[in-house]
Amino acid sequence: MSRADVFDLGALCLSAGEARRIQLEVPLSGLRFGEDFYAAVPPQVPVRLDISRMVHGGYSLRLRFSAALRGPCMRCLGDAEPSTTVDAREVDQPGGGEDLASPYVRGQELDVAGWARDAFALALPVQVVCRVDCAGLCPVCGEDLNRAGPEHAHDPPPDPRWAKLRELKLE
Repeated sequence: MSRADVFDLGALCLSAGEARRIQLEVPLSGLRFGEDFYAAVPPQVPVRLDISRMVHGGYSLRLRFSAALRGPCMRCLGDAEPSTTVDAREVDQPGGGEDLASPYVRGQELDVAGWARDAFALALPVQVVCRVDCAGLCPVCGEDLNRAGPEHAHDPPPDPRWAKLRELKLE
């Protein structure tokens, strides 16, 4: 398996209708959500790249890999490392218009690292959490509700409609 940031499609010398499956090792950069940084695990991802040559010189491309993202849970701030599977497809057909032009293909070169990074970011869940049923932090005291027992509770705040009655001084 070879390492590649950019892959030379022309080196395959595919004719129309031919296809190849390539195994590559692609660097996968981490992502920043707000102030938090999430590292890609592993930083070098084994990728399966399917390349098919289309009629009129275009390419049909498919990228598949699995990776995880390591960083703080967005609910409880503990350690999180959710795994994500990516299955992305691109088409690049010269002269086919905007819909058939891949932003990752320039001439005969495929930006595999850029495509992998973008596909990974799009495949991630909306929230990076330590587990699906993470309870988060208590909004009153900030305690981790995953570790707090069932006795964890707070008195409800007083009803503001009765606030004036607290000002009464009874003798």
